[in-house]
Amino acid sequence: VDVWQSGDGAQVCVDCHIEVGAEITSLVTLNNLVQNGMFADEADSAYCLSCHSQPGLSMTFPNGDVNFITIREEDLHDSVHGANNSWQALECADCHDTNSYPHEPITANSSREFTLEQNQVCSRCHEDKFEQTHDSVHALALAEGVEEAAVCIDCHGSHDTPPPDEPRERISHTCEQCHSNIFNEYATSVHGDALLSEGNEDVPTCIECHGVHDINDPTTALARVRSPQLCAECHADEELMDKYDISTDVFETYVSDFHGTTVTLFEHQDPTVETNKAVCYDCHGVHNIKSPDDPHSGIKANLLVKCQECHPDATANFSDAWTSHFKPSLENNTLVYLVDLFYLIIIPLTLGAFLFLIGTD
Repeated sequence: VDVWQSGDGAQVCVDCHIEVGAEITSLVTLNNLVQNGMFADEADSAYCLSCHSQPGLSMTFPNGDVNFITIREEDLHDSVHGANNSWQALECADCHDTNSYPHEPITANSSREFTLEQNQVCSRCHEDKFEQTHDSVHALALAEGVEEAAVCIDCHGSHDTPPPDEPRERISHTCEQCHSNIFNEYATSVHGDALLSEGNEDVPTCIECHGVHDINDPTTALARVRSPQLCAECHADEELMDKYDISTDVFETYVSDFHGTTVTLFEHQDPTVETNKAVCYDCHGVHNIKSPDDPHSGIKANLLVKCQECHPDATANFSDAWTSHFKPSLENNTLVYLVDLFYLIIIPLTLGAFLFLIGTD
């Protein structure tokens, strides 16, 4: 107060207002600064917004990068950190460690460097989530010098942080920011089309397969041998599959055939050893999964062509011999079902007859 009354503080106001081109005689703006800042017990967001809500504010980094620093009060209010925060609405100083002006000089040389510095702030409230990111592919890439690798702010935003899964398609659109080519494949798949075009929330988004904060490398041998289990999380769920008339035998029939049995053995013995046996995505695709009935999907109509990718000498008999993902029944693979049924009856009868013979002898 003494500095303000002496007039020394006024020069700071004048210099700043001249620099940003704001009218010094704007009594409302100046009064907000004074009342919410200098004469308040503790400066709150209203004090910061007295400047930062003005349009066209920016700062330039030594390398020439420009950050726009105008903050809309509505963005703060509507974000997950705003009025609806279950704990309490955060103030600017909770993240930025400053409630006075002029601010401390920024030491970052570029906009990205500044973002990486500010990203550490998230760990104060979200320590568990922040620690999960340490072993993710993004953190490993960052450690190798790839500064573009995603950090908290890239996915969640900063001042306008929305609920990350409302609406649910926001999850995949978030990943699209960096992985646009993969997103385009996903958008035309059975999963992506159902989510993005129909709003179906039952289908998987990126995070159901890849994880959220602890995203692992999907190209490792471990990820490959465990991928059938990942697909089974949905396709072995009877309640979920009944809604769409999809058989839940998919996983069981896979692990019981040659491919699945071998992959299962690899997982039990040493999951880090590579296997060349087919897993789900070798036949169905990864991000571009189509309906098996789709003539361009490589399944059913083009099954032999799909088999020949691994078995180049395969003929029509090769693919025709596969019983698909249906358990043999009178409706599907009738002959196989009858043969199975024959042995289910004849073997116990034969063994029972011998035991009876031995016992009575």
